[in-house]
Amino acid sequence: MDIQLSHVKKSFGKTLVIKDLSFAITAGEICCLLGPSGSGKTTLISLMIGALPADSGTIRFGDTEMPDMAVLKRLGFMPQNDALYDDLSAYGNLKFFGGLYPIKKQALDARITEVLDIVELTDHRKKLVKNFSGGMKKRLSLAIAILHKPDILFLDEPTAGIDPVLRRKIWKQFQSFKAQGTTIVVSTHVMDEVIECDKGALLYNGQLIEYDTVPKLLDKTASGRIEDLFFAASESEARS
Repeated sequence: MDIQLSHVKKSFGKTLVIKDLSFAITAGEICCLLGPSGSGKTTLISLMIGALPADSGTIRFGDTEMPDMAVLKRLGFMPQNDALYDDLSAYGNLKFFGGLYPIKKQALDARITEVLDIVELTDHRKKLVKNFSGGMKKRLSLAIAILHKPDILFLDEPTAGIDPVLRRKIWKQFQSFKAQGTTIVVSTHVMDEVIECDKGALLYNGQLIEYDTVPKLLDKTASGRIEDLFFAASESEARS
């Protein structure tokens, strides 16, 4: 299911934070929303999943304009800040969130076992989340997001604040999900993570400064580093 954004705008008060964005995400690809903090990435994801209404413009998943409850059930979302219950175990959190979906008990228990294995938390299934490390919380949040086998997965800064070894493992998981047909939209401010993706949507001060396949984006730079495109946008803004 492709995602199409057309002239999407969003303001908070008098501040325009999403400035007339239009682009399309192809089904089965990993699309990176890349930009520095404050560029509008989290707001854009919130608009795409229907958590915030756009002031103008449209967001379509296939032929369906969002928000739409039937489509929302096919989405998975991992927020930037872990939305977990500290006084529940890993299993308890998965059981609770799994109860929000129409999954029968036996099937849910089997799926919980499966996702705990995917994120390598099987040995910690009974541990209370308040005793988890930051990286373990990230992995549990990912397990919750994929629990109902979503067609489209939204990940807001999923690797923020975690070590390089765990980051590499998490990206391998994302590539595995993609191989199974899942469309992934992932936001990050870590510039080198764009190379893990098929396409990059570069956001700067709420504007889409570039959108293309990753090889074509890198070809537009002199150094082969994606940061160059942000430096160019910053210099252009300073001159205007």
